[in-house]
Amino acid sequence: MTGTLAPGCSRTVLLHPEISRATIVQYAGASGDYNPLHHDEPYAVERAGYGSVIAHGMFTMGLSARLVTDLVGVESLREYTGRFHAPVVPGDALTGTVTLTGTTPSATGVLHSFEVQTLNQHGQLVFSGTAIAELPA
Repeated sequence: MTGTLAPGCSRTVLLHPEISRATIVQYAGASGDYNPLHHDEPYAVERAGYGSVIAHGMFTMGLSARLVTDLVGVESLREYTGRFHAPVVPGDALTGTVTLTGTTPSATGVLHSFEVQTLNQHGQLVFSGTAIAELPA
């Protein structure tokens, strides 16, 4: 679990090697979010002003959550919040970094605080967030 990550230390992993249009459409089907920004190129470019269709923000947030849950397990996650900084487009590769920022004793274990950052292949920040996980003492 967090024994592999001490406070102040980070772990960086490849979250997705290349976001494809098919992946974006599959996520639309799984989530039920059929906003044309995610599948209709003329709409995304001409009406919304993007250079292409864009991936769902919650897709990016979900990929980024794995940075924490792969360390501590999904059952330990108590809080997860985030901010979207830039759209994710087809062809993007996403890399994420998780940093353990601190630990605090709790009534039932230890709270672990994390910062999460996700970058595209150009080094542009696309998502940042924080998480709190509780593990047994």
